[in-house]
Amino acid sequence: MRFDIRYRTVFDYAGEVVESQNELRACPTSDERQQVLHYDVTTSPSSRTFSYVDYWGTRVDAFGIRLPHRHLEVVATATVETSRGRPVAASPRFAELTEADFRDEHLEYLEPSPHVEWNDVVATEARERAEVAGDDVVGAALALHRAVGTSFEYRAGATYVGVPVAEVLAARVGVCQDFAHVVIGMARSLGIPARYVSGYLFAVSERNGTDPDVDEVDVKTHAWVEVAIPGFGWWGLDPTNRQEVGLRHVKIGHGRDYDDVAPMRGLYTGPTDHDLHVSVHIRRSAQQQQQQQ
Repeated sequence: MRFDIRYRTVFDYAGEVVESQNELRACPTSDERQQVLHYDVTTSPSSRTFSYVDYWGTRVDAFGIRLPHRHLEVVATATVETSRGRPVAASPRFAELTEADFRDEHLEYLEPSPHVEWNDVVATEARERAEVAGDDVVGAALALHRAVGTSFEYRAGATYVGVPVAEVLAARVGVCQDFAHVVIGMARSLGIPARYVSGYLFAVSERNGTDPDVDEVDVKTHAWVEVAIPGFGWWGLDPTNRQEVGLRHVKIGHGRDYDDVAPMRGLYTGPTDHDLHVSVHIRRSAQQQQQQQ
């Protein structure tokens, strides 16, 4: 599928800001499942953007504004073409997770991270959920993904970035980033490497990820997980919508948890009070619409 995406962030400050330095992570990645055909960033006030790829492989657009301003608008536009991922053909046993080369390659996605720390309660539930799969890594990952997707309630505003995994698991409510962090923590507790993915989902509702019967939607940034399967590679799972990552998922980047791929962060000199408005508009391209008719 081909999508045109417009990401827009607006800051309205309570007073004059004399300088701001910012990092934007909104550019979709190009990999075996998707290709970026166009990407552009504009800011108001205007600025010169310096782009680089960070440690985790995500493009970062860094820019600074030194002119006094009360309003900052950042717009990133992209055209992305997605394709179906490879089916998981491997069926590894848990012993393969402990092989030295595999562990060394995925070590950073096996250890606790700032937003993914687990306790005995989390680890115990992970083991209980994975028992149905026996000695099957793929089955265990699916069991964790389905367990969180079916037993958690999606409720906007019930959590905030930084709620510990154990608290989210106990309350069983949250949003996509919470669902992802819990699955990642449970997977890592079993020795399955797992990483956090930031991106977009073409759907009317983040909680109901069915294919919409419209060609334009307004969404929020979405989060899902990727687990490393020995003999296969990284496998994308969306626990919020209880589905594998597919044609309507557009990936921006991945990391250990939310902090590594936060859409925008920065510092500024000025009043602490400000209003923030974020919007994402996605449209199926005209070419895609014609192919479906």
